[in-house]
Amino acid sequence: MEIRIGIIHSPKEIRVDVDGDGVEQVAAIESAVSGASSVLWLHDKHGNRSGIPVDKIAYVEIDAERDRKKVGFGAS
Repeated sequence: MEIRIGIIHSPKEIRVDVDGDGVEQVAAIESAVSGASSVLWLHDKHGNRSGIPVDKIAYVEIDAERDRKKVGFGAS
């Protein structure tokens, strides 16, 4: 599963690949955005940590179907 986070005043987004369904990461995102902390820490499937200042988050996008293999030339 891939989590993409847009940052205010930045043309790029942060992408974090996580194992499984990402329930822990979604809970961490919800907790941080609700004001529980000032930095959102996410762990990717390689063991790396990413820290994002919560007040700079523009959006969060979760792509659970990223790992599915696609076949053909149709619109995706």
